Amino acid sequence: MPNIDLPPQIAVRVADLTATFSAPNACATQQLCDRHPADRVAYRIIGGGAPVDLTFGALKARSERLASGLSKLGYGPGDRIATLMSKGEDYLVTLLAVWRLGAVYVPLFTAFARGAIEMRLEASGARLVICDAAQRSKLGGLALPELKVGQFGKAGADLSMQNIEASGDDAFPAHAAGGDGAVIEVYTSGTTGKPKGVVVPLRAWAGFQAYGEFGLGLTHGDVFWNAADPGWAYGLYFGVIASLTNGVTAIMHTEKFTPEGTLAVLRDQGVTNFTAAPTVYRSLKAHGVGPEPIRLKNASSAGEPLTPDVNEWAPKTLGVEVHDHFGQTEAGMLVNNHHHPDLKRPIKPGSMGQSLPGWDMTVVDPDTHEELGPDQPGLLAARLSESPFAWFSGYRSAPEKNVERLTPCGRWYLTGDLAQYDAEGSFRFSSRDDDVIIMAGYRIGPFDIESVISTHPAVREVAVVAVPDEIRGEVLEAVVVLNADFTASDDLSDEIKQKVRTDYATYAYPRRVHYREDLPKTPSGKIQRFLIRQDLRRALEVSE
Repeated sequence: MPNIDLPPQIAVRVADLTATFSAPNACATQQLCDRHPADRVAYRIIGGGAPVDLTFGALKARSERLASGLSKLGYGPGDRIATLMSKGEDYLVTLLAVWRLGAVYVPLFTAFARGAIEMRLEASGARLVICDAAQRSKLGGLALPELKVGQFGKAGADLSMQNIEASGDDAFPAHAAGGDGAVIEVYTSGTTGKPKGVVVPLRAWAGFQAYGEFGLGLTHGDVFWNAADPGWAYGLYFGVIASLTNGVTAIMHTEKFTPEGTLAVLRDQGVTNFTAAPTVYRSLKAHGVGPEPIRLKNASSAGEPLTPDVNEWAPKTLGVEVHDHFGQTEAGMLVNNHHHPDLKRPIKPGSMGQSLPGWDMTVVDPDTHEELGPDQPGLLAARLSESPFAWFSGYRSAPEKNVERLTPCGRWYLTGDLAQYDAEGSFRFSSRDDDVIIMAGYRIGPFDIESVISTHPAVREVAVVAVPDEIRGEVLEAVVVLNADFTASDDLSDEIKQKVRTDYATYAYPRRVHYREDLPKTPSGKIQRFLIRQDLRRALEVSE
């Protein structure tokens, strides 16, 4: 339990995808681009002027020339090639060219400071980093003598990417890496430790495409927008790879997020399938945007648990409920409120859904790794023997951390997240393992409390953490960002505490409520609770 029987047609599709992407002759660019109709629009690029349509045929032709030009310079299979580029056509062409070569792509987020960039380039052993003019200054004077810098735009780097592309030949043959061939080396966000290198094989893309089909419900008629940045796993895996393998027309928005701009793209571009971090939905809700003439078919969320207040608002403005999804850099998506009509179920508030077909998810005891039954909180885990989409084999740069994910017995992949499931196989997220709060013998997941507090009309965002307490060991405290029309007060704090007592449990209310203008987040929008804990614990030490 919970190994829910799949509809026969879904089980067949899982087997087909596994075989396709695991084949010895599997080819990345064949699956991403070359097999799709040349005149179909792969991406519509929005921002900085009139929209630009990039067809699969144009993407194929440009990436062939660029791959050919890079090959003439000696780059080829297995080489690590990074990008530090703004979103746009050149970025997409570069990705396809890297994979045509058989090289391994190393993503770099454009908001990274110099230290984060250098660490990833050094750890991966990258031979080439490709940038644009806006990012060039971050790459000057790196202590990496074997690294070359290529640049789109004006001169100023070791290599001109325009000249390399112009020197390339048409119809460059794509490298077939096979299912076990490495295609990506991505680094975890490192919010609680040094980032760790994850090497993604081509066979992992079977699960990425399956998430597009089953989780997001993508169909060829969709206009799809994944608002996550491709410098991070969710944006890369499912904003680029899954959209291309599924052959849909995708939106790439190059401007900074604003609620008004987001709604304008949804409306003006006829987006039918949208996915974004919960932060995006909460920001739309907080800015009071009214009903819009948009025609969403599906809306999804990932990156952080989706608090129930979003779906009290979304149907009126977006026309649909938002489906919460759960995944990890080391696995792809694992648990979803699926949109596929053969898998779709009514949304349960606070539930992140059921196992993605191809993964057998359950809950195990954090200490013994024995499987637990329904309604027993424990560590969310995948049963590897029943998970054909599993692919993670260990961290490249930190093998000592492998036991945090793979049990020595070979039975489980451990997510490091605490959850529980009900009799119908629906999972409910509790917390990261290092975020769990133990108070007077109770194990409390902060998300459960945050879900209650978030439905108060004054609350825009909330994070619940623990601080030391002499009697209880730890006590809960809440840090709240208020909506514009509300003011912090003792009375409001009392209301919030009472709401938790009434709607969740009398013992689990926050002993103090703090108010801030915003919450610390990673660039991908995840709340950094460890920073909040540090701040509150320092303040407690000072007060004592």
